[in-house]
Formats: sequence, C-alpha cells, structure tokens
Amino acid sequence: MSDKEKEQSEDRLTGAELIHPYDDSRAKSEQVEEMFDSIAPAYDFMNLAMTFGLHRLWQRHALNVATKQMSAHVGYDILDIATGTGDIAFELYRRFPRSRIKGVDLSEGMLRIAEKKLKKLDQNGQKSITFEQGDSLDLRYDDNSFDLITVAYGVRNFEHLSRGLAEMARVLRPGGKLCIIELSRPRRGLTLWLYQFYTRCIIPLIGRVVSGDSRAYTYLPESIAAAPQREAMTAIMSEAGLSDCKWKSLTFGAVTYYIAGKDSAASSSTEGEHKNTTPQ
Repeated sequence: MSDKEKEQSEDRLTGAELIHPYDDSRAKSEQVEEMFDSIAPAYDFMNLAMTFGLHRLWQRHALNVATKQMSAHVGYDILDIATGTGDIAFELYRRFPRSRIKGVDLSEGMLRIAEKKLKKLDQNGQKSITFEQGDSLDLRYDDNSFDLITVAYGVRNFEHLSRGLAEMARVLRPGGKLCIIELSRPRRGLTLWLYQFYTRCIIPLIGRVVSGDSRAYTYLPESIAAAPQREAMTAIMSEAGLSDCKWKSLTFGAVTYYIAGKDSAASSSTEGEHKNTTPQ
C-alpha cells in the first residue's frame, strides 16, 4: 500500500477507530495489544461464557459459506488475521489439512496461548500452522499471497479500518475469499433493548470478575456500537478494493459475517451492485 493510499485511508476514520480501550493519550493499536495481553488467560472462557457457546456455531456457519467451493484435498495458503488464541486457524486446519495456515496477531499474550494449543496437535498440524506477531495494517506478505483470509471479531479493533481492509485486498489472490466475522447490534425492538442491557451491564461485570480488566469489557459494547455494520461495512470493503461484498446477520443481529472476493481487475462500476446483498 502506497504512502498516499495510507494517508487517504486515515482520512476516512469510522466511529470505532475513535473508541480506545483505555484512554485517548496513546495509539489505539498500542492499547489493543495491551488489552489483549491483559485478558489473554481468560479470553477463551469469556468467549464461551458471553456467547453461551454460540460463537462456535457462528464461526462454523460463516466458514461454511466462505469455503463451500474449496476442497479438503487441495493445499491452500490461508491467513487468519487477529488470530487471537488460534481457534479459527485450528478450525481451518481441520477442514483443509493440506493447507499452509498463518495466524497473525498484535498480542504476544494471545499468541502464547495459541502456541500451547498448537503443541497438542499432531506433527502434520504443527507443520501446517504458524503463528506470528504482526500488524494487520501493515502485513509483511507479498501481493496476491493467500487463497483465503479470515478475521473473527477483530476489525472493530483496527486503528484504521480502511487501511486494514486494503491490506487484506492486497494480499488476497484474485479469485480468493475474505471472511470477516464481527459482533454487531440488533437493529430494533425488544431484541436491541435486551442486547444493550446484556452488553452494557452483564458482560462488564463478568469481565471484571473473570479477567480482572473491566475496562476491556466496557470497551467491547462501545466498539461494537461504533463500528460500521452491514451495508456500511460492505461499502467500505468495496472501496478498499474487494469485490462481491456480502453480509448476513445471525442470532437476531448479534453477529454479522461478511464474505468478499478479489477480481483480477476490480471495477469501481460494480460496487453498488453488491454492497447490500446477503450470502445464503
């Protein structure tokens, strides 16, 4: 990504990029890294407790859609951004054991847990999956490097969403797929009220007791509410150079997944044709 493109992307800040985990005195990426280092030991349990285990169903559903044309007998190059403790990377290995899977994350604490899980895999799995610390806004990989890119619950933490999406578009191969899974707000009615009560009152309480970092789980609903969602997100994805951008919400709108591709020659004339569609 050129310096000019980076400057332009920084001019298009979304609400989520202005929400910081702790304060406004430091860069968001630095604080996100600190936050996930802090909550890493409790992260997997908190995901299970907060979603009542539904996060696993959400992930499987989204990956089913994103990978429906992929074969378990083929070796792909796969990148899992904001990999955390590696759950998506391990799920992808189960589906595509011949593939080369890279997981990248800002947080060293989260990656340590992912590495511990990796040691429990068979020898082939240990060779197929690699984890490394890295910045999603400045990926070290060559253009057109990956057949599949996944991001689960990570894009709302990006310091510059447009730049992060443009980096994904850059390293995705033409014909490849991007799958983003992100928490979202229900749109209206009783479901929205219940959601707001649960995320603003119950989750911070659980987070304070379990992880010891109550601010991290107060930041969670704030960042969800401020992040672009559904049509707004797919519009930004299209602007970043991704094609055929689609979305679908699950569980009354509590989570939304996005599927996109990359054309060999992306055309801006097609952006409006797909940004409001939903994957089946």
